Amino acid sequence: MRVLLQRTSSVEVWIDGGKYSSTGSGLLLLMGTKKGDKIDSCGYLADKILNMRLFEDSDGKMNLSALDVGADIMIVSQFTLYADTRKGRRPSFNDTMEPEEAKELYKRFIELIQASGLKTATGVFGAHMDVRLNNNGPVTILVEHELP
Repeated sequence: MRVLLQRTSSVEVWIDGGKYSSTGSGLLLLMGTKKGDKIDSCGYLADKILNMRLFEDSDGKMNLSALDVGADIMIVSQFTLYADTRKGRRPSFNDTMEPEEAKELYKRFIELIQASGLKTATGVFGAHMDVRLNNNGPVTILVEHELP
């Protein structure tokens, strides 16, 4: 499982020309799953991300976590994180998880982030979305977890 996180000043998710959800200062989490991923990875990644020191302290050092600063969290499903670009010019998505399974992992990941008490918003699984963000830093980090 992969989560591409971006530290943001704000995020909006638009669907069919209307604003669906929005967050203020915090994180945008783009979540992708591949065949064989297990629900246990959701807990590992949620804990890792919520406690990762991504926000600046009074000395300008990234020493504070999302929990420390009360960050807003936007979670958007992103199957294209597992695009295989090694051959040809069109990405292959053969390794991505089937939508029914992926949706269950997405829902579980959302539940775990929400349980932190931080303001949490989402996109819509499988929808075509316009994600508008103001990347703060910019800070963009790929976090992965694979079970043996």
